[in-house]
This record gives sequence, structure tokens and C-alpha cells, in this order.
Amino acid sequence: MRGTNVTLRCKAPVSSSEPGLRREYTIYKDNNLIYNKTSILEEILYPLGEARVANSGKYRCEINIDDKPQKPSQAMKLTVSGLSKPQLHLNKFVVKEGEEVTATCTAPGETGSFYFYIYEDSNEIKEKQVSSNQAEFKLRFSSVNTRRIHCTYTILIPPDSVKSEESNNVNVSVKELPITIHLDIDPENDVYEGDQLNILCKVINFEHSHESVRLLLIQGTQILSSGVTNVSHSMVAQANDPEEFECKLEMGNVVKTATKRISVIELFSAPTLTMSPAEIFEMENMTLTCKTEHYASERIRKDELIYTLDPSQNTHNHDRKGVFSGKSKSESNYTCVAEARGIKKRSKTLTVRPKVFVSIPKISVVGRAVLGQPVKILCQSDSGSLPINYTLFKDPSEVRTISIELRSQQAVFDVNITKPEDIKKYICKASNSHRHNNSQHLLSEKLNATVIVPPSHAVLMVVPDFREIYEGQHLYLLCRVDGTPPVTFKWYHVGNNLPLYTNTSNEDNSRYEVPTVSKEHSGRYYCEAFNHANKVVRSEQVTITVQMVLWKKALIGGFCLLAVSVLVVVCVLCFRSKRGKRDGAAELSVKPSSPKSDDSLTVTLTHNTEVYNADKVIMDSGAAVSVWTKRPPEEDVAIDEESSMVTKEPDVEYTEVVHPRPVDPARVPLRKGTDTVYSELQNSPHGAADYHDYHGSVEYAELNGEQPEISHYHPEVNNFQDLPMPVD
Repeated sequence: MRGTNVTLRCKAPVSSSEPGLRREYTIYKDNNLIYNKTSILEEILYPLGEARVANSGKYRCEINIDDKPQKPSQAMKLTVSGLSKPQLHLNKFVVKEGEEVTATCTAPGETGSFYFYIYEDSNEIKEKQVSSNQAEFKLRFSSVNTRRIHCTYTILIPPDSVKSEESNNVNVSVKELPITIHLDIDPENDVYEGDQLNILCKVINFEHSHESVRLLLIQGTQILSSGVTNVSHSMVAQANDPEEFECKLEMGNVVKTATKRISVIELFSAPTLTMSPAEIFEMENMTLTCKTEHYASERIRKDELIYTLDPSQNTHNHDRKGVFSGKSKSESNYTCVAEARGIKKRSKTLTVRPKVFVSIPKISVVGRAVLGQPVKILCQSDSGSLPINYTLFKDPSEVRTISIELRSQQAVFDVNITKPEDIKKYICKASNSHRHNNSQHLLSEKLNATVIVPPSHAVLMVVPDFREIYEGQHLYLLCRVDGTPPVTFKWYHVGNNLPLYTNTSNEDNSRYEVPTVSKEHSGRYYCEAFNHANKVVRSEQVTITVQMVLWKKALIGGFCLLAVSVLVVVCVLCFRSKRGKRDGAAELSVKPSSPKSDDSLTVTLTHNTEVYNADKVIMDSGAAVSVWTKRPPEEDVAIDEESSMVTKEPDVEYTEVVHPRPVDPARVPLRKGTDTVYSELQNSPHGAADYHDYHGSVEYAELNGEQPEISHYHPEVNNFQDLPMPVD
């Protein structure tokens, strides 16, 4: 609360055996140093006295002991409420207009940074910032009245401020100065344009003052003349000039005025400028007319009015006043001036813009014309004044009219083309004047544009015929479509997403060539085509089989036949060899080493070891068993033929059989010398119905007296020519 005694205490207790430690105390308010002291005491006191609002803030204390900083204290906030009521004093209470009054506003007992405010009634009229608790103001009052004055103040406590209550009210009486302002205008009534006006402005009962004095004569916002106590001015009355005149005295902050209004009658009205005809084209004749609507007939005659045209080039006056004629060449601005008795009045500016006849329009297609899709047709003239009306016709029929009023606009018509030849039936017309609506020379030529027919019916053809393609030949893949060139063709081999070849042709067909075809080119092919219609069509797939050339076929066939022949021969030989081993019968012939007769003795071993018409010769146990048969004479021929056939067979074998035990000489008649026994294995002429594991053999034995000697012999050649003739 305001007026409370407040003391700040800063304490620094230290436990030390050294007495008299030097301590430096520093006290801060809102981070601003307000007190500093060095002492050996453990605490110091800082009295604030009777607290004021200005003492509000955050305080903290810092201590250095023997020049060593210690931890600062915590900040503590002090809030003081309550301000003293301000007091207002004036040095005068009755003054004249413009006289100075001194007002003093005081904040008793307050400290800090102040803002003082002075109010007249409830309106703030002045303010002042000071560092003391008192502010002085200089006041002047310009109007006669009694004024009520009071003041307030505000103390700044960043970041806030505290405002006081209102001071006491003081009344000031303002008395009028004994000064009169006189304004005189001659003539004051029935003033016409062109009349001479004499104006007088003066001050009556003026007392000398040390204040600066200025007397002004003002018409509207324009200062006509100025002086100190007397001002005069002469001028010609104008109807359009401001009607109010003011005589104004400025003395310090005191202002005295006198005003008068006069009404000036118009002598003639401002002229108007018109053109005929209203619409003109370059180098056409035009007429400009300047005239006033009314004039003061009691003051002037009509023929007193004089008209002029600005600029006057390329025009000339008619016999009638205010009428001008000429040719329009380019855009021009004209004004008309009417003058009578020294009064000049100007018309508003008339801008003449001669129109340019529209040129013959040109008709074209915007973008591309695609059959079956909306087509945009542009009709445009190179020159011509706006607005321009463009009309599109198809043969004699009108399609649509578009009016162009801005340069940025275009006459674009949307039409549908169903037949390519329909595009040449369109024509357009341009007009920017109703006087040329029927002019045939404003018709464009017929639209000449290409209608793009979207591609269709793509066909892929193969040359030569895809059924007769051989290795090494040239292969042509021809792709053809129905559509408007240029056409882009692409060829594909199924299995490969990338095109084999791409070509843009100005015709409706194109080809892809394979110079030397091989087996790798076999497969399915197709082509794609598109043109500016951006429609892609695809052909049917064609399967190509690359065949082998004839000479390769013949060579491979020859090799195959040769291989088959060799295989057949080998199979036949193997078959006969195996059959001879299974089914052959053995024939044995015995012949003495020294034959004495041409007869032969034949022994035949059969599967059943049976003997027909034979005598048996039985040897000792362990000896071979043989049947000796004498061949009948009638069988000689058959046997010879059979022997001949046997000699031709490749499966004849000769085997030497050795008896392990000596033969009994008592049972076998011995011959002197060496006897040889041959045995022959033959294939059975009847085939091999049953398989028997018999081995035919040829035996021969040499008997030499008392001790027979057995030897083995393997013939190398299968030839019966070396065999001895059989013995009787």
C-alpha cells in the first residue's frame, strides 16, 4: 500500500575463522542497479521509505566476498498500489480570445516517469512526458465561452503503467476581442458571367498586438489576396467559379472570419460537339457540329457567339456557324470553343475513331480435322475495326454468327465432319458495318483442308507366300491400312514387346524387309498403324515357318537312307549268324591221309543222336561216339549241292576235339601213317524250332603205330576246297 515504510535486507552469512571478510553488496530493481555498498557486515539494509507506486518491481541482491562472486539471491516482487490525486492550478481565470493561460498539474508525493494530460471539458487537448511530479502547459482559447479544465497523470512501471484519478476542475472565462471583419462585393446581385466584380476585405477596431496578424481573401479554396488590415480584389465573374467568398483574420490562435455568397448567371451554356454520321470509316467525309443549348438573350445576341474547333487541321467551316467538315484519316481528339464578351467555354473532348473496313476473311482449321470428331474452324481477318461479325456457311446454309469485340477473341466454330468431302463446303463472311452486309467481296474462299481419316482394316501380307519361305530368301512384310497419310507403321514379332521396325510413310502402306531369312525368323508377326487421328489399329497375326532348302533336305535324306541301309545289313547279318548257331547241324567227313578211293564216308550228327542205315562203332569208355554212314549214290548230288551252300555261309566253324585217353587198337583198325577226322557244323536248312546246346566239332586223330599222338588244329579259312576227299 502507498505510504508503507519498506526496507530491503541483503544478508550473506559466512562460516569462516577469518574475521572481517570484505563483502560487496549490489541491489537491482528490474535488472537495473539501484544500490551498491562494500562492508564487512553480514547484512545491509536499503530503506525505500514510504513506498510509492514507482517502487513496484522485482528486486534481487548479489554479493562478492573477497572479489569472489556468490550465488545471487532470488528475485522478490514488490507491488505498491494507490496514487495521489493530481492538483491543477491556472494563472488566469478570465482571458480574451487568443490570450495565453498557464496551467500547472502536480502529482503530490509521487516519483518515477510521468505522463501528464490536460482536458477541456472531456476532450484531451495536450499531453507531456516528464521525469518530475509536475508539468506546465500553455493554453490559448479562440472562441468566446467558459471552459472547464482538469488534468490527470500516468506513472510508467514497465511493462505496465498506472493512471491516476482526475484532478480538480478549474473554469476559465474567454471574452471576445473588440474586432470586426467587413467583406464587401460590388455588384452583389444580378451578376452575369463577364461582369466585373470588386471585392473589399478589412478589419475594424483593430488593436495593436504583439501576435502575428494576417488578413486573407479566399474564393473556395483559392487565396485571391492577403494583407494585414485591408485587402481588395477585382475579377470577372464566371458561372463555374465557387460562389462563396471569405475574409479571414488570423491572429495567433484567434481566427475571425466574414463570408458572402453571390450567384453568377450563365451568359451562355458550354458548347457540345457532335459528329455525323455516327459511324465513319477511314477517308470518309464527316461533319462536326459545335453549338450551345441556351444563352442569356437579355445580355447577348446569338450571332455574338463565336465557335472554333481545336485542332482545326483537315477541316473547314461551312456557311453555318459552328459546323465543320473534313475527311477522317486517323484517330483524333476534337474540342469546340464558344466565346462571347470575353467568356470562353470549351466543350468536352470528342474522340473520332475512323473505322477500318474489315479485310477479306481467311478460313482455316484449328489443329487437325479428324473424320468423325468435332472440328474447329477459324474465321479471321487480318485487319478491320471491332466489332466484327463472322458468319459461317455450309454451302448456302448459315451455320452460326460470332461477334468479336476484343482483340483477344477469335471466331472459332465447332462443326462435325461425317464425310471427307464435306470440309470443302464451308465458307465464312466478315462484316463490321451494316452498310457492307451484302458485299460479296467479304466472303472467304472455300475451306481447303485435309480431313484425316482414322486408320482401319490393317492387313499384314508376306512376300513370298508364308507357306513357301525357305532359308536364305528375302522376306517382305507388307502392312497396309485404310486411312489418311502420313501413317506410322510398326512391325512386331510375337514374344518381343519392342517393335522390329518403325516407319512413317506418306502412303497407306509400308514394308519391312528381312534380307536373309533363317529359322530364327519363324513365328507369328503382326503390324500396327496410326496417323494424326491418334487411333492405333492392329493387323491379324501371320504365322511364318521358315523351311529348309531342298539341297539340305536331299543331303539329309541321303544320309538317312545310307544309315538305314547300313543298319538293315547289320541286322540281317546278325540275325543269320544267330540263327546258324541255333539251328545248324554238323556233318563229319573222314578221309585218310593217303586216299585210295574216290568214295567218301560221311557221318552226320542229328539233334536226337539217332542214326539211320548205319553201323555203330563203339569205342572205349571216354572216347567219342560216331556213326559211320555210307552215302547212297543218289544222294551224292544233293550232298554236293548242300556242301556248296554251306561253303557260302559265313557261320562255318571248325573245331578240333582231342580224346583224353588212347584208343583201343583192337577195336579200331589202324592204318599206317596218320589218319585225320574232320567234322563240319552246318546250319539246319529247316530253321531252329527248338534250341539245343550242341556244339558240332571236327575231330581228327593221327595213329602212329603203338602210341597214338593226338594234336589240335584250328582252320583259319572257312573253305572246303582244302578238305580231303572221303574214303570208301
